[in-house]
Amino acid sequence: MKKRIILLVIVAVVVGLSLWSAQHYRVSRVARVSSAQPWWKVWLEEVSGKVWELHGNVEIREVRLGFKVPGRIVRLHVDEGDTVKPGQLLAELDQAEFLDAVRQAEAALEARRAELAALENGSRPEEIEKARALTEAARVAVRNAEIALRRAKELAPKGAVSQEMLDNAQAAYDQAVANYQAAVAAQRLVEVGPRQEEIDRARGLVRQAEAVLKDAQRRLGDTKLLSPVSGVVQVRVHEVGDFVNTGEPVFSIARQEEVWVRTYVAEEDLDRIRPGMQVVVLTDGGNQFLGQVGFISSVAEFTPKTVETREVRTNLVYRVRVLVNDPECKLRQGMPVRVRISAEKTFASDQPGKQP
Repeated sequence: MKKRIILLVIVAVVVGLSLWSAQHYRVSRVARVSSAQPWWKVWLEEVSGKVWELHGNVEIREVRLGFKVPGRIVRLHVDEGDTVKPGQLLAELDQAEFLDAVRQAEAALEARRAELAALENGSRPEEIEKARALTEAARVAVRNAEIALRRAKELAPKGAVSQEMLDNAQAAYDQAVANYQAAVAAQRLVEVGPRQEEIDRARGLVRQAEAVLKDAQRRLGDTKLLSPVSGVVQVRVHEVGDFVNTGEPVFSIARQEEVWVRTYVAEEDLDRIRPGMQVVVLTDGGNQFLGQVGFISSVAEFTPKTVETREVRTNLVYRVRVLVNDPECKLRQGMPVRVRISAEKTFASDQPGKQP
């Protein structure tokens, strides 16, 4: 009777272990570390310590995109769930005021360039001829004033000209001489042309106008929101007609090419894992992905202020980042997964090549 009870207990244990194994490794594709290993061999390796698992969640980097200039949204070209590529047009703002700013900057630049061209070309022949004519007229006025002054001086001793008339003749002559000297100086300026300092100043104003135009054109280009990365639109924050400020998020894009798993390893297991170790990431839905340990935190998390007992020390955990290869974009943000690690896997750090 006792032997029969013992036999039944053994059978029950074996059946229970078999059911548990079948439930835990219900899909042979998921349960194997490699395609050549059946589930029962994986289970034996896990029991023996050659294969062990970590539990974690999928993390996908998100990019929040917004316009570099404020304005009102007039068009949205993508919606939530759409796949986008680098350089793809996502949204547009009203361009009216930005176009006006570009036109104003273009007109100001044309005016500055015209001023610079006038200075660099110098005086026209007509201007030089005019300056010479004015100089000649001033010289003639000096000669006439000199004759009048000499006549007044000859008549003054005879009493035919009063002292006042003599003084007026002298003043007229002096003024004529001054006008002649001013005309000669003006003629020289016209013939020589503008100063180099004036030309340099005009060139500086042209460069300033060019910079203003480039800034206006850049701001006009910033009314179009382009995707800098490839990924999937997760959230569309605004709608057509909304007014947005500079940098205010309009879309949130998940970067599918950068998928990784956040998991934690206990302190006593730190020697069993290294950066570069090849792993298999398993999902509850029956999918498996190849991965690689990319980062192990050097700082323990959930650490108490004081560690006094051995039991507390063994509960310390360290954050691990596992890079996952997901070409079909099946992984989702926050998805729970298991990271299966084989102790027999070769470390990438022990082989030549790029470190993760």
